[in-house]
Amino acid sequence: MLPDCLSAEDEQRCRQLLARTTARLRSRPAAAAVLVPLCLVRGVPALLYTLRSSRLVGRHKGEVRTLPLTVDWREAIRGYPSLASPSAEIENTRGGKCDPDDQDVIHTALRETQEELGLEVSKEHVWGVLQPVYDREKATIVPVLASVGPLDLQSLRPNPEEVDDVFELSLAHLLQTQNHGYTHFCKGGHFSYTLPVFLHGPHRVWGLTAVITEFTLKLLAPGIYQPSLAVPELPRG
Repeated sequence: MLPDCLSAEDEQRCRQLLARTTARLRSRPAAAAVLVPLCLVRGVPALLYTLRSSRLVGRHKGEVRTLPLTVDWREAIRGYPSLASPSAEIENTRGGKCDPDDQDVIHTALRETQEELGLEVSKEHVWGVLQPVYDREKATIVPVLASVGPLDLQSLRPNPEEVDDVFELSLAHLLQTQNHGYTHFCKGGHFSYTLPVFLHGPHRVWGLTAVITEFTLKLLAPGIYQPSLAVPELPRG
């Protein structure tokens, strides 16, 4: 049974679990921070995602991320690769760059969310900081979990220069095993590592956004979200 992830008891449990990481990381220098918005859409608990604009300059254009969480439109139309080079899919959550005027990574995540979606989230609604992730250049990206409550996606004001689409995936959808996939990365012809993929939504969630999603599901639904990795059989010789 899906837990009531927005109950006061569950919020308190998550805040306690994240307290040590939050205290350690919130004021530590980082390249970027990204908001993981836990919301209610038509009464159903969900995570909020954005599709980054294809008009952005640079390699992070057209990506799905948690900025809410972001997806790459170019990879989404190519289908699901079973094997790929590390550079093909690793960079889809860049997050909001930390500005010198930001008080901490929480301030960065909230500021970026307001700038890109017009969504104001107060610090009181932040549950804590999740485990950081690292992009290809080993830059630190800090995910910040917050509950934004009931949300009407039509009320959001996404910045068209930065966001092409806003969508939600319910926790029930994200927890169903038939919606789980994996990308196995090879380097020099040898298996290197595996990253999760979340399928069958409006856009495919992959790369670092999927990693952050997995961290979030493990926190919100312990014992329910139990990913099973399938390691590919590599060519011999």
